[in-house]
Amino acid sequence: MLKHVPASGEIPPTNELLNRTMRIVWPAIMESVLIGLVGIVDTMMVSTLGTVAISAVGLTTQPKYIGLCVFFGLNVAVSALVARRRGEDDKDSANRILKQSLLITIVCTVLISVAFVVFASPIISICGSAADTHEYAVEYLQIIMGGLVFNSLSMVINAAQRGIGNTKIAMRTNMVSNLINIVLNYLLIGGKFGFPALGIRGAAIATVIGSIAGCVMSFASVLHIEGYLYLGGREGYHFDRRTLNSVAKMSSGALAEQLFLRFGFFVFSLIVARLGTRDFAVHQICMNVLNFTFFFGDGLSTAAVTLVGQSLGQKRADLARIFGGICQRLGFLISLALFTILIVFAPQIVGCFSSDPEIIRDGSQILYLITYIVLLQIAMVVYCGCLRGAGDIRFVALIGLISVSIVRPAISWLLCWPLGGGLFGAWIGLSCEQTVRYLLSFLRFRSGKWTQIDI
Repeated sequence: MLKHVPASGEIPPTNELLNRTMRIVWPAIMESVLIGLVGIVDTMMVSTLGTVAISAVGLTTQPKYIGLCVFFGLNVAVSALVARRRGEDDKDSANRILKQSLLITIVCTVLISVAFVVFASPIISICGSAADTHEYAVEYLQIIMGGLVFNSLSMVINAAQRGIGNTKIAMRTNMVSNLINIVLNYLLIGGKFGFPALGIRGAAIATVIGSIAGCVMSFASVLHIEGYLYLGGREGYHFDRRTLNSVAKMSSGALAEQLFLRFGFFVFSLIVARLGTRDFAVHQICMNVLNFTFFFGDGLSTAAVTLVGQSLGQKRADLARIFGGICQRLGFLISLALFTILIVFAPQIVGCFSSDPEIIRDGSQILYLITYIVLLQIAMVVYCGCLRGAGDIRFVALIGLISVSIVRPAISWLLCWPLGGGLFGAWIGLSCEQTVRYLLSFLRFRSGKWTQIDI
């Protein structure tokens, strides 16, 4: 249980604040980095099948995440609401939020999964597939989305666990899931130790089996009667107005943000896909690296949601600001380390994905640009995590609309095509978008208005 902190109490010692932050931060960062690492390893393993395979899997990225938007939005709401209820020491409400969110997740999963499996071919066509990548991308998307239920249920449970500060559960769940995924990738993509060589299909099957293992572990974590979150008993499964209103209000804003983000990412992907298979392969490699750096910030953002939400639940806006500042300083140190690694080892990093000299050359140039993006990106996602934890979801959605849905596609298209900048021009557009997102999130955080929101 959390220690009660009076509304007008003294600020705890710096070491105590830092220790509390680190207990939540390090598992959250480890979880996010593991997810990013597995994405990179997936691409590396698939890359043994050739450039066409890299592009085919890359084509499924944006539609897959568009399908997950509903769950991303719901999970943001679950983490923020459970964190606030934990700060208020309202265990019953926290469990009602989890139970009713699980029911909502099941319904949404069935609808989304069926739609993506049935309409996979036209979806991939819209994404700009070529004749050599279409069939592979369709098959990969159908398998991934067909097994969506295991991933979506695990996500909502882990979101609730993060809300109460139990980030280790989500870390262990993803660690096991990802390890199984990597091992099965090795066995099924190329056919090792008597297993069939299934190629791209094998990579998709490995991902689904890994998510099944993660789902089992997530459910096991909420079946202990002594735990803060517990799925047993009949109480909490009947929808009530207060819980539904809270979840709907928060998740609708988070869903709007996700839709704005995915729209921008999707249009950006279409702009780049028109450059051809080789350039898109370079783009996909660089996006994997950028996503990996993002996951460090994402872990800090997850911790910020928990710390800010719990502090505001205790009526301690001062602590919410302090925890946000601590997460921000940790993020700056991480971004400096990543900046150095990318500057020094850019060709070697791209070389892990491809031995083609032209791909290494072009990819390295983009990685040098990513060093600038990293410095802004981690700070930006931490600020946004603080805002989400406070329930300032609508402003975060507005940031996404302005920067990702408008600035990124517009500038990327202008520099990529009319001005002839090609792939590098598109990435300059991405850099401009990151700059805008950083400035808007920083100004909102500094205003302090986010500490006054009631959820």
